[in-house]
Amino acid sequence: MTGWYNTLMKEAVILIGHGATAADTPQPLIAELKRLEAERMARRERTMSRREADLDRQVRQWPRTPDNDAYQAGVEEIARALAPKLGGRKLVAAYNEFCAPSVEDAIESLADEGFTRISLISTMFTRGGRHAEREIPDIAAAAAKKHPGVTVEYAWPFDPDFLADFLAGQLARACPGPA
Repeated sequence: MTGWYNTLMKEAVILIGHGATAADTPQPLIAELKRLEAERMARRERTMSRREADLDRQVRQWPRTPDNDAYQAGVEEIARALAPKLGGRKLVAAYNEFCAPSVEDAIESLADEGFTRISLISTMFTRGGRHAEREIPDIAAAAAKKHPGVTVEYAWPFDPDFLADFLAGQLARACPGPA
């Protein structure tokens, strides 16, 4: 949008990827984190224990390079391609797990910078996944409650016809059929 609207709202977009562990993250660290998360989920608890939060922070903050985390490099590549298409809105990448920043931390940082509208969009397109279907909406609702002057919205769910067109286009580009 243009005109007076842009002068009133400072807007940002968070591109959310699943996240992956860096290839050189110690396996015992990852195993303990996953075990504690599984136990917490079995108890249907949202809040991490102190130990789980510490492990989560260690895994997320593990040094990243394109060599040890091709997934993060891929999300950042998409972010660089997406940024110029957002009409001046700031774009940051965030991750559901294993990688920093978390979605919560990205929202907090943008709210602290004075952004008044934060739009979330996930690289996870299909319905039914725990992160895209439940966790991200919960995070958005909690952030909106914590920051009443900030609009936090989630571009979800994806339209199946839109996704079908996107996938068909990719097939046509990458695997063209007979002429």
